[in-house]
Amino acid sequence: MEAPPAVTVVTGGSGWFGRALLAALAGTGDGSAALRRDGELRVLVATPAEVDVVLAAAPESRVHVGDVADEEVVARLFDGAEGASVVHAAGVIHPRTTDEFDHVNARGAEVVVGAAARVGVRRFVHVSSNSPFGVNVDQGDVFRNDEPYRPYMGYGRSKMAGELAVKRAAEGGLPTVIVRPPWFYGPYQPPRQTAFFQLVRTGRFPLMGSGAQRRSMTYVDNLALGVVLADLHPKAVGRAYWIADARPYPVQEIVDTVREVLREAGLDVARRQVRVPAVVGTVAEKADGFLQRRGRYVQQVHVLGEMDKTIACDISVAREELGYDPQIELREGMSRSVAWCLDQGLL
Repeated sequence: MEAPPAVTVVTGGSGWFGRALLAALAGTGDGSAALRRDGELRVLVATPAEVDVVLAAAPESRVHVGDVADEEVVARLFDGAEGASVVHAAGVIHPRTTDEFDHVNARGAEVVVGAAARVGVRRFVHVSSNSPFGVNVDQGDVFRNDEPYRPYMGYGRSKMAGELAVKRAAEGGLPTVIVRPPWFYGPYQPPRQTAFFQLVRTGRFPLMGSGAQRRSMTYVDNLALGVVLADLHPKAVGRAYWIADARPYPVQEIVDTVREVLREAGLDVARRQVRVPAVVGTVAEKADGFLQRRGRYVQQVHVLGEMDKTIACDISVAREELGYDPQIELREGMSRSVAWCLDQGLL
C-alpha cells in the first residue's frame, strides 16, 4: 500500500457517503481507525448551509462552497493540490428535473477530472454507480468487471458520461480508479432512507412479486474501505471495481431484516406486509421513462419502477486485486442505521 498523501480532496462531502467517508478519514466515525489519515482534508459542497454538516464529520477540514460544474470554483478547490488524492463523490440521484443529471453527474465529473489533471494529482478515485449498467438479466445474474454499458434512465446515462470523462483523462495519463457501489445504507442517511424504514415499520412498503429479486448493497463503512484501497493500492490505477457487501440480498430478506432490527430497537412494527404484483414495477418503469423524456423526475415513480428488478454485482475482483474484505453485513449495518436514526430523533 502507498502512503496517504498530504492533501485529500473530496467532492460531495455533505452527501450520504461523503459524510461517512470524511468521518472515517478524520477518525470521528464508527470503526474508522484503520482509515484515518493525517494531512489536509479539502472538501467541496454546493451551498453554505452544508458547511456545518461537513465540519461535524471532519472538524479540521477546509470547506469550499460552489457548483461542482463551475470551472472557477473547481480551480480554486484544486489550487496548490499537486500530488493530492481526489475522491469525486459529488452527484445527484433524485433531482428536481432531469437537467440536473447532466449538469452535476456528467458535466461535474468532466470539470473536476479536468482540474485534477491540470494540477497533477497522484490519484483520482471516481465514485460511480450500478446504473450505467442497467439491471441484471435475471435473478441469478451478477454484474462483472467487464460488464458493457446499458444505462438505466437519465441517472444511468449521466453516470456513464461521468465514467467516460474519467476514462478519457486516464488515457491522457491521469492515474484514475472507478469504484461502483450499488444501493448504500448506513449513518448520515437522507430522508428517503428514513422514509423506507417508516414504510417497512408500518407495513406499507410495497414488496413486489415473490421478493426473491436480489440487491447488492454497500454499508457506508464498507464503501469507505473500498475507496481508500482504490486510492492507496498500487494495482488499482486504471481499473474499475464493484464495491459492495459480501453478497447480494433478496429484497424479502432486506425487508425482514429491517423489520427485525426495528423491533429489537424497541419500536412498534406492524405485522402486515403490502404485496403487489411485479407488473406494477413494469408499469412504473414505463411511466418513469415517459416523464423523464419530458424532463420531469418523480422520485416515487422511479423507485417503484426498480423494485421488481435484480441489481447484483460480483466483488471478487476487488477482493483479489485490492484485498477488499467487507466486514459489515446487512443485519449489523441496518442495526447501526436504525441506532443513528434514533439518536437523531428521526424514528
